[in-house]
Amino acid sequence: MTSSGGDTTTSGSGDVHRSLELLWGAGEPPSRGPKRGLTLDALVTAAVELADAEGLGAVSMRRLSTELGVGTMSLYRYVPGKAELLDLMLDRVQGLPPGTPARTPDDWRDGVEALARGHLALYRRHPWLLKINQSRSVLGPGTLRALEVALAGLRGMGLSDPETLSVIIAVQSFTSGIARMEIEAAEAARETGVSDEEFWRSQEPILTRVMSSGEFPLMARLSEDTFSAEFDHFAFGLSCLVRGFEAKVAEKAEAPRGHAARP
Repeated sequence: MTSSGGDTTTSGSGDVHRSLELLWGAGEPPSRGPKRGLTLDALVTAAVELADAEGLGAVSMRRLSTELGVGTMSLYRYVPGKAELLDLMLDRVQGLPPGTPARTPDDWRDGVEALARGHLALYRRHPWLLKINQSRSVLGPGTLRALEVALAGLRGMGLSDPETLSVIIAVQSFTSGIARMEIEAAEAARETGVSDEEFWRSQEPILTRVMSSGEFPLMARLSEDTFSAEFDHFAFGLSCLVRGFEAKVAEKAEAPRGHAARP
């Protein structure tokens, strides 16, 4: 597969073999760089910082060359194109932060919570992650180390390998949904200049009339704090997930030997 070179937002859409070489240090580094001190690591760092500051759409080889003070074509000595650069950016941010102790939680419930809170913090630091299709992740060292830590934290559940992976998928899917709601609300307020409070308040006159019509009785009976920003949907949803996992773990533990628990 050749490098796409466009404004890709799909991981693994470039030269996967080349991405893997760059991620695992198997490729040959440039024989001479365009500027003393410029390295692949510096290029990836600059790309991540630019995406954090201005969004993924701001990241282009031309813009990065300006930020780094080199010619655009010089950057292609380090990566084939933006598609492969995106693979490196993802592995950089999704890996464990430098110096993070790979401590295994004593209780798998703590492992689930650590996984969820870690991903929420990740999306808050790098909102552009929500814009990327990661259905085909290129597995680099950072990603695999993070997955290793996640698996270690869930070992005490006693689930099969596919079930354990499903726990990770469920937690990540829930967390990305909460993060998307939070980040998109902030984006809407920033782009329109209208706060959430102002936006919903502008609908009060018509909604008050609609609710009094009797057409939506359940909606009309909702308490005033139903949509309060003070309610912690993340904590509530996470606690429900853990309770569900507890039920499955107990079911597996009680299942007679030689008989798989009902799915």
